[in-house]
Amino acid sequence: MSNIKIAVIGLGYVGLPLARLFATKYPVIGFDINKDRIAELQSGKDSTLEVEDVILQEVLQQTSIMEKGLFCSDKLEAIKDCNYYIVTVPTPVDKTKRPILTPLYKSSETVGKVLTKGDIVVYESTVYPGVTEEECVPVLENFSGLKFNSDFFVGYSPERINPGDKEHTVEKILKITSGSTPETGKKVDELYASVITAGTHLAPSIKVAEAAKVIENSQRDINIAFVNELAKIFNLMDIDTHAVLEAAGTKWNFLPFKPGLVGGHCIGVDPYYLAQKAQEFGYHPEIILTGRRMNDGMGKYVSSEVIKLMVQNDMKVKGSKILVLGITFKENCPDVRNTKAVDVITNLSSYGADVTVHDPWASPIEVKHEYNMDTTKIIPPGKYDAIVLSVAHKEFLQMNLREMLKSNGVLYDVKGFLNERVDGRL
Repeated sequence: MSNIKIAVIGLGYVGLPLARLFATKYPVIGFDINKDRIAELQSGKDSTLEVEDVILQEVLQQTSIMEKGLFCSDKLEAIKDCNYYIVTVPTPVDKTKRPILTPLYKSSETVGKVLTKGDIVVYESTVYPGVTEEECVPVLENFSGLKFNSDFFVGYSPERINPGDKEHTVEKILKITSGSTPETGKKVDELYASVITAGTHLAPSIKVAEAAKVIENSQRDINIAFVNELAKIFNLMDIDTHAVLEAAGTKWNFLPFKPGLVGGHCIGVDPYYLAQKAQEFGYHPEIILTGRRMNDGMGKYVSSEVIKLMVQNDMKVKGSKILVLGITFKENCPDVRNTKAVDVITNLSSYGADVTVHDPWASPIEVKHEYNMDTTKIIPPGKYDAIVLSVAHKEFLQMNLREMLKSNGVLYDVKGFLNERVDGRL
């Protein structure tokens, strides 16, 4: 495996850790259209916190002429001499939950403009089966003037990044690989196997690899939807859901899922990609979409439970002061993509409550840009009518939340995170 030069297209939560890893062995050009992101990375800083600054700085190079290392750029000419192009752009959904493939189209155009004979393009973005060959390849052919599987080849190796997880880092998670021809599949597999210590699994086709990825998070989504429904049922029965799950978990084959808000770029999005493709084949996926409806409705459910507890405590809701702790989609991570904490905040505000949002991890600028919401790094002084712990950030364990509440105030712990008795939780 000589003369390999890799371009990683998209330097977000998925692309940067992958680029950093490959850069320990190969020359890597990290490409992103966001000039601010490139400037940040060139200075040796990563605002996503996926790669520690000191580790990033170890592989950073100031020029693209190198034997190994990472050079970051927003200039197209910087990637023109690469022979492996790895696309790691996001694949979100629109307001109607339909897949948005625009980032894939645009990145394919970018790669197509510099593609040369013999090059291999690998996609990591989560998609429904068929996207790589049916949607991306035609764009590559159109912009390069080259012929697929004759002049250039493609592969698919779905990302398995878990944002904020410092234990299961990219090299420690087994990687699925695939190629448009058997020879390409072998090359792609060998490339990843050279840096992934957990090993690789070469799938028989690109569509199999695409399908494998999209069902991973669909399976988790359905399981979480089940325990969310259990939480609603047991709440009506005045039974502690977490105690039930702990008891049931004593059986060896019981799956340890917990109720909560299901957001983020993967679990809350990927099932829609599979559902969309299934419907194109004339099949309506009942279980997948039912699970999505259950989980998408949990923000509204949480807010209604908080309001109900406040009314039971003879508290006036309109004009009340409510503190929401956490707006990221998961704990100990700055990622706010598709966070369902926003649904809790929006619904509480709709009752006329004065809602303050505190999150020590989230960027107030990013939250304002994405959701037009204000957040604070410092909690304003005073007593609150209700505190809703929506994200289990480690910092919240150190707080004396009872002291921040009025005498009849409500404490609602969405994740069952606190060690003390709370007024309400899932």
